[in-house]
Amino acid sequence: MSNQKPFNLEDRTFEFARDCHFLIKNLSKTISNIEDAKQLVRASGSVGANYIEGNEKPGEKDLKYRIKISRKEAKESEYWLKLLKSQNPSHSNDIEKLIIEAAEIRKILSTIINKLDG
Repeated sequence: MSNQKPFNLEDRTFEFARDCHFLIKNLSKTISNIEDAKQLVRASGSVGANYIEGNEKPGEKDLKYRIKISRKEAKESEYWLKLLKSQNPSHSNDIEKLIIEAAEIRKILSTIINKLDG
């Protein structure tokens, strides 16, 4: 994970999902880690996928819907990361960075939604 975050949200959500994948590769293969990791892979990938789909702008209503899904998936990613953190104290720092990134992405998406409402 680099310290410099991309300005482009498509790139940033891609890097978030990629970094979640990298984290998972380093975790022990316990049953709980495997199941939580599956959920994290789905949620973290869905953040960017829904954002990209929303940016195709077939209409403002669809854009708003997709951004809301993306925000929900970012929040869900935080949840799975917190569960993984509780079971993997040796990876606590790396997981905490991803939790913070998920929260920042969620806040950015909330701001976009608020602007669309305004």
